[in-house]
Amino acid sequence: MQAHDHHARAGGDTSLNRLALQATTHCLTGCAIGEVLGMVIATALGWGIAASIAISVALAFVFGYSLTLGPVLRANVPFRRAAGLAFASDTLSITTMEIVDNAFILLVPGAIAAGLGDPLFWWSLGVSLLVAFVAAFPVNRWLIARGRGHAVVHELHMH
Repeated sequence: MQAHDHHARAGGDTSLNRLALQATTHCLTGCAIGEVLGMVIATALGWGIAASIAISVALAFVFGYSLTLGPVLRANVPFRRAAGLAFASDTLSITTMEIVDNAFILLVPGAIAAGLGDPLFWWSLGVSLLVAFVAAFPVNRWLIARGRGHAVVHELHMH
């Protein structure tokens, strides 16, 4: 029996939900760092909507993958394998968060054009990340239940 199966069976949905919550929080952290930094850079430089979204999404993936890559490398996994694990464990979750997050920002009137000093900028960004978290949780739960996503990375910490 694999470790993720044991956790899911021993603790029922609670353990699976806890792992999904941890994975989603981890993903949110990387996405939030990238999103906030990207939006701040794009807004400060007066970039347009497309460039703002592009840099935010790119940085969300960079920080999201980096937050997984570091601990995996510390578990003495060779870089190439660690990078593959980070890519496999985080891509669907980050993609989900980025689609939902950016869609929300685009749907809030004036949010994408708001400046750094505008409360609408910070309010819409914060709420968009919360909405993205809610959307990514079932994705992470589904992946972990099938031994994918953060279940693979979690296995490294158990041995």
